[in-house]
Amino acid sequence: MAFPTDRPRRLRVNQAVRRLVEETKLAPSELVLPMFVKEGLTEPRPLSAMPGVVQHSRESLRKAAAEAVRAGVGGIMLFGVPLEKDPEGSGGLDENGILNVAIRDVISEVGDATVVMGDLCLDEFTSHGHCGVLDAQGRVDNDATLESYATMAVAQADAGVHMVGPSGMMDGQVGVIRQSLDAAGYQDVGILAYAAKYASAFYGPFREAVESSLEGDRRTYQQDPANFRDALREVALDVEEGADIVMVKPALTNLDVIAAVRAAVTIPVAAYQISGEYAMVEAAAANGWVDRERALLETLTSIRRAGAQIILTYWATEAAALLRSRY
Repeated sequence: MAFPTDRPRRLRVNQAVRRLVEETKLAPSELVLPMFVKEGLTEPRPLSAMPGVVQHSRESLRKAAAEAVRAGVGGIMLFGVPLEKDPEGSGGLDENGILNVAIRDVISEVGDATVVMGDLCLDEFTSHGHCGVLDAQGRVDNDATLESYATMAVAQADAGVHMVGPSGMMDGQVGVIRQSLDAAGYQDVGILAYAAKYASAFYGPFREAVESSLEGDRRTYQQDPANFRDALREVALDVEEGADIVMVKPALTNLDVIAAVRAAVTIPVAAYQISGEYAMVEAAAANGWVDRERALLETLTSIRRAGAQIILTYWATEAAALLRSRY
């Protein structure tokens, strides 16, 4: 009687065996929670397009940050939503602007128990909704925007941020920010560079979260989803300019890019599971079409398997709790 010598199914017979041989494992410390704080709120405000996600008040932000730390989440990325905007996005540079105030709040609440990051971009603060200042023709002025980014980086460092996240896709942004931070004595403040950020259709719910004023699109500075090699060039430039971590955004539509970036660099690679990705799973689960917990863990695992060791996700706190109970 012949016996099979290769039977992979023996390693799938029950949960204990499957867990033992898992090739890709998620850890809570690899997850980063994006959080929105709205100036003037006294209570958190739910977002219609992102069930379970809110615009925080300053007080609820502190509580949610502490909860994330208790769950073991590795980082928090803060986005500020001001009451007033202007063409220059000056609220993002103001030491008393909502984002810098929120950074101080969270640092005072959690200290060094997690990595506190600040989104470094003007789009939440500009009346036109673009990621930079505009020239006389209404186009984003790259070099003028870099000057604002340099000032914004120091303002966030003054507030106590551990790491800044330049997300505007301006040419040279990482180098200018690194020089500005170093000159101000903040050599230890890191840069998580949005190195390959695509002009995606899946940002819609995020724009509700930050109350975006954008009319039109950002295709002149964000990447074309059809392009792959362009992403590797952008990543290489950011590494050369001093990025400490490089990130691909969105995650699920760019798993091939994540894998290629992981193979190309020796610094940590992050990926952002964006609002539209989150909303799709939540909507499908609400209709009974998918098992919600399994779906959220499967999506995160696929991003980790592609090569991202850091994942920004709106499920970070919940996923961390699930992972801790699982392992």
